[in-house]
Amino acid sequence: MNRVTQAAGHDKPLALVVGAGPAGLMAAAELARAGVSVVIAEAKPSPARKLLMAGKSALNLTKDEPVETFLRAYAEAAGWLRPMIEAFGPRAVQDWARELGQDVFTGSTGRVFPKVKKASPLLRVWLAELDGLGVELRTRWCWNGGGGPGWRFDTPGGTQTVKPDAVVLALGGASWSRLGSNGAWASWLIERGVEVAPFAAANAGLLIGWSDHVRRFRGAPLKGVCFTAGPFTSRGEAVITERGLEGGGIYTVCRGVREGHPLAVDLAPDLSPDRVIGRLSRPRGKASWSNFIRKTLRFDPVRLALLMEFARPLPTDPARLAALVKALPVTTQGLCPIDEAISTAGGVTRAALDDSLMLRALPGVFCAGEMLDWEAPTGGFLLTACLATGRWAGRAAAARLGQTVPG
Repeated sequence: MNRVTQAAGHDKPLALVVGAGPAGLMAAAELARAGVSVVIAEAKPSPARKLLMAGKSALNLTKDEPVETFLRAYAEAAGWLRPMIEAFGPRAVQDWARELGQDVFTGSTGRVFPKVKKASPLLRVWLAELDGLGVELRTRWCWNGGGGPGWRFDTPGGTQTVKPDAVVLALGGASWSRLGSNGAWASWLIERGVEVAPFAAANAGLLIGWSDHVRRFRGAPLKGVCFTAGPFTSRGEAVITERGLEGGGIYTVCRGVREGHPLAVDLAPDLSPDRVIGRLSRPRGKASWSNFIRKTLRFDPVRLALLMEFARPLPTDPARLAALVKALPVTTQGLCPIDEAISTAGGVTRAALDDSLMLRALPGVFCAGEMLDWEAPTGGFLLTACLATGRWAGRAAAARLGQTVPG
């Protein structure tokens, strides 16, 4: 059995980072800049697999808006995330990407992307920077539950034990397990007195038992609508799938559905109820109700199909029909399974952590990233919070070891 105690030839404190996603890589960089020897243990054959998957077409780094506006996306978690995002928020994320040689641009909705769109060029430069800082990345190192004073890992070379002076856990949530986030760490922490909120799907699609009338539109976008579920509202788009609805517009409101609120869709969000009534009160002539509605309200086939799916038989009274157009009740069967969700709610609670993100029950062990109990919609909020909490935990771990990050 091999044992890693400190970087070879260096009389430095040793920090162990478990998990090589964005939060773990950021924590490792801060520790290394502070003069700490760092070992990153990653269970998968390569690092940051979820980041690469998210950035296959376009990597959404952050959203270019004031911090006060940005923080609203985190709902009740905004209070305790505030200092971390104020220290490393939308502007800082853009500067960080540029320092890695990745020019960025801001889209029409405020979302920020690398000009090359993909995640792989940024990751390559980032890993090279970490290597230059002396960070040791160990892939295929699967944490087997041991911890303090020796953290044990199953590796291709057998069981390896690390005896670090500080630990940063950046183990992810419980979605996309094939990419490394399976939430298996929760039971180990709970056994040691750490409060962990149950996991739940976030940014997930909705399951709907479509009739053949709608199923024939699978793959088609649902545009020009507004989704509402309890306090959550979105003007984003969605896509009709075989099993329901997917897309940014749905991800923003899926928390409301998860919490038991009904889903309603405004099929004409740019028209007031009175204007809808006025249009539906026009002479119909010989046109069928469906053709009359399509022409009068300028509905595309997908919106019309959705109305027919959940409002038939259509009322002939303009006021009653307008009420359905403006708030169509959509019957769902809940959210897609958690492993199919983009992210998760739940995780290590705020009460389990001190202000430095150190576990109260396990002094010297810090947590960062999606394993913390916060959630946010897509649009750059997820990655920014992972980077910000990783940076915060890395700096705090360095400070505990008596080291300071330059600048």
